[in-house]
Amino acid sequence: MSGHIPVMLNEVLEMLSPRDGAHYIDGTFGGGGYTTAILEAADCKVLGIDRDPAAIARGQKLVERFAGRLTLVQGEFSRMADFADKTDGIVLDLGVSSFQFDQPERGFSFREDGPLDMRMSLDGESAADVVNGADHSTLASLIARYGEEKNARRIATAIIAARPITGTAQLAAIVSEAQGPAALRHAIHPATRTFQALRIHVNDELGELERALEASLEILNPNGRLVVVSFHSLEDRIVKQFLSGRSTAAPRGSRHVPVTAAAKPDFQLLTKSPRVPAEDELASNPRARSAKLRAGLKLAA
Repeated sequence: MSGHIPVMLNEVLEMLSPRDGAHYIDGTFGGGGYTTAILEAADCKVLGIDRDPAAIARGQKLVERFAGRLTLVQGEFSRMADFADKTDGIVLDLGVSSFQFDQPERGFSFREDGPLDMRMSLDGESAADVVNGADHSTLASLIARYGEEKNARRIATAIIAARPITGTAQLAAIVSEAQGPAALRHAIHPATRTFQALRIHVNDELGELERALEASLEILNPNGRLVVVSFHSLEDRIVKQFLSGRSTAAPRGSRHVPVTAAAKPDFQLLTKSPRVPAEDELASNPRARSAKLRAGLKLAA
């Protein structure tokens, strides 16, 4: 699995706390970094899920290495309840796999020119379909919402004027020009937020995350652990609200129905504030710079 560096691996293992005889889910198998570390840390079993068929194909060597202890499934991690009855721990790394970023033909990065694709599962609507087919309002809205881009309307106007757009380099140049020369002085490339927005939209990443978090409630055993590593504020906000909202007993009822009992919390927070990468990891793996880890312990019903 060369070329793949799992982010915050030590912190993930600390929070997940693998133990002998337990069953775990790596919902974003990717390069298999977390899965390998979990299986090496304890005599346990792992179900690895990834919607990228290339990741599942690469992972077959690990299936052979950990004979009988690793099962791989191609699919969305939001469907984990379809693939497992119960589990003792779930880990989700919400970042794009290094393999996907490093393959120009996947269209995730503008560092090298490639087709505008960005589909993790290799099917459905592509980034090119969105860029060339969405109207101005839709395009500006998704760039603003998912990219948190203040110049979204200007960028949408430039994209529509330049259609058809087929490659990542072409789109990056259009967005950079629309941003103006001042944007070039920032450390982050002017097209970064637009590419992020398109990727999130094409793969319904926020919807996937919300559904996966709800699924974790269904399949985590008591004292099971949920560990999530996110890479931008939209994801982190969803994870934070999910865990904090289910870790404090809240009254059930409304202004129309009297409160009769307090709802028992589902989780105990293992991270009251997010964990972030250590300085030595940031020095060796710049892709970890925006990572935040949150975790919770499933309580008994």
